[in-house]
Amino acid sequence: QVQLVESGGGLVQAGGSLRLSCAASVRTFSSYTMGWFRQAPGKEREFVAAIPWSGGATYYADSVKGRFTISRDNAKNTVYLQMNSLKAEDTAVYYCAAARLLSLSTRKSDYNYWGQGTQVTVSS
Repeated sequence: QVQLVESGGGLVQAGGSLRLSCAASVRTFSSYTMGWFRQAPGKEREFVAAIPWSGGATYYADSVKGRFTISRDNAKNTVYLQMNSLKAEDTAVYYCAAARLLSLSTRKSDYNYWGQGTQVTVSS
């Protein structure tokens, strides 16, 4: 069983930055692919970014490419999402997710474990 706890959300002005963290309570964290997803009111949960267990090649949704950076610290069992140049349309609840995958995935159904989410609100 993997428990994920997100933190770092909040209210920020457009153009500002936030860093989200997701702490995992599992000894084998380094074997999990980690992803960030988000869900805005009235919309489907959508993929944001993913990082493999090795911390190698990452993948981003087109809407956040060049502004968001996903990273992980396996020694701390934590994955991060650095969000810069935030826009009003980035407002959503952000969720981290974990899965034992051989490759990255953008599909929600591939991720077995989810955090409770953290709210990010960007004011314009």
